[in-house]
Amino acid sequence: MKTLKINLTNSVTVTLLIAALCINVSCKEKNEKPEKEQVETSVSKTELKAPAEDIFTATFLGNLKTVEQHINAGTDLNMKDQYGSTPLIAAVTFGKTDVAKALINAGANLNLKGGDGSTALHTSAFFCRTEIVEALINAGADKSLKNNYGSTALEAVLAPFENVKPIYEQINKDLGPMGLKLDYEHLEKTRPLVANLLK
Repeated sequence: MKTLKINLTNSVTVTLLIAALCINVSCKEKNEKPEKEQVETSVSKTELKAPAEDIFTATFLGNLKTVEQHINAGTDLNMKDQYGSTPLIAAVTFGKTDVAKALINAGANLNLKGGDGSTALHTSAFFCRTEIVEALINAGADKSLKNNYGSTALEAVLAPFENVKPIYEQINKDLGPMGLKLDYEHLEKTRPLVANLLK
């Protein structure tokens, strides 16, 4: 039980780091993109450039149009921020379902691990993002991968809700001002459903 509490506390720490990064990235990070990536049209060749807003900021804000522009421009969908998170993990954390699905469909690596070793599947399971969990499973995400604390995505939702509610409350308190909204009743009801999806 102590291990589970430690694992969940460490997951919270990583989530907080992701949020800090999203804010930091919007001010500092620029995307590297191929200079001469071109697409042929029926009339002429046009150079596609990534938009000015970086992919992490677009993901954090749920700006699907900008994320799609990054996809079309060939932006690296598997790049990691300074905390080890990918755009997909950031989309999952903040419940940006359309953005997460676009990244999944565009070929983002589903099994890349963030700073604590959690994948997008770990994160979506913990936050009970069932639509994203299903999309990840259908796209072939590896359910057997363990994070740095030895937990699979399934194990992220097996603890009784009353044991993890304080962790959710702390995450909601810390990330709520940045747009994260957690519905405790939904989380409590949905954790068993997510567990069934992951079995």
